[in-house]
Amino acid sequence: MALEEKFPRALWVRLIIYVAVGHVFAFFVYLLFVLGGKNQ
Repeated sequence: MALEEKFPRALWVRLIIYVAVGHVFAFFVYLLFVLGGKNQ
């Protein structure tokens, strides 16, 4: 039983996109907090 049979390729692509967007968003928020802390 292969993993590709249990999880379709579209689900993997969607999961990778969600994780990538989540990491970029988290990094952006972290960057805003760091820059905001330096400015004050």
